[in-house]
Amino acid sequence: MPGRAGGAGRPLLSLRRYHGDTMAATTTLKLPEKLKARIARIAAQTGRSAHSVMLEALEREVARAERMREFVREAIASDAAIEAGAAVYRAEDVHAWVEVLAKGARPARPRPWRR
Repeated sequence: MPGRAGGAGRPLLSLRRYHGDTMAATTTLKLPEKLKARIARIAAQTGRSAHSVMLEALEREVARAERMREFVREAIASDAAIEAGAAVYRAEDVHAWVEVLAKGARPARPRPWRR
């Protein structure tokens, strides 16, 4: 619960979006004993519940999987754009341009290698 303190006076991880009216039905996970022990150890070391450790891990993994799917979608779209004739730049030219930008200058954009 938000506002409650964890072990050693530390606040619990705030996961408000999963509490209250937004909490869905209970889901049961069957965990291997070694994983369950690892989760319990982390929970005890951080003053959190095993539930909050698992919830945070699931949220992080789902977000990572969503980012990966978006990355692949963008890569496929970029590949299709290149096949359709979009400009292509040499990596060396782009890297040199970025290095000059990083130094605060305003260089001209690199010229396309291929259109």
